[in-house]
Amino acid sequence: MDNTTRWRTIDIVVASVIAVAFSVVFWAWNIVWRATDPAFAFFPPAQTLIYGVWLMPAVIGGLVIRKPGAAIYCETVAAVISALLGSQWGGMVIPQGIVQGLGAELAFAALRYRSFRLPTALLAGALTGLSAALFDFFVWNVGTDLASYRIPYALLTVVSATVIAGAGGWALTRALAGTGVLDRFPVGRERTAV
Repeated sequence: MDNTTRWRTIDIVVASVIAVAFSVVFWAWNIVWRATDPAFAFFPPAQTLIYGVWLMPAVIGGLVIRKPGAAIYCETVAAVISALLGSQWGGMVIPQGIVQGLGAELAFAALRYRSFRLPTALLAGALTGLSAALFDFFVWNVGTDLASYRIPYALLTVVSATVIAGAGGWALTRALAGTGVLDRFPVGRERTAV
């Protein structure tokens, strides 16, 4: 393994911090999800428009760490901690997190871990949304109607993930880089001098 793909201690620490921070966000977002059930009663699949928050660690982890496994690591560790904090979906969020992280990981791998601009973040968001939608399609939504629920749910999940996890994750990564906290990473060194 060469130096560009080998994880440094700081990579593990920062990826873990991203995961832990988002596991707390997940805990809060689980409450938001339940609280917004009535707001989406008119068309329940539309609730997935807020789904993308759960997919952000995969995209941000990939954008910051820029090494194979970062997206899966961040999403999976966040899911494990979320389960330990008492997710209403129990331990099933762990395999779900692995699948979600895999989607973003595929985007970074497809570009050989060499592109980390907005289009890459959007692709990572879209693919993590697709992987999340597929998981839900076969695990959580099996008993629902295909045309009126599962297909719109899947499409809106991809849209949400592209916008929130992809564009939002890219913007959050840029904002963090602008503070100087990511100066030990390429994303931190790419920021423009003010």
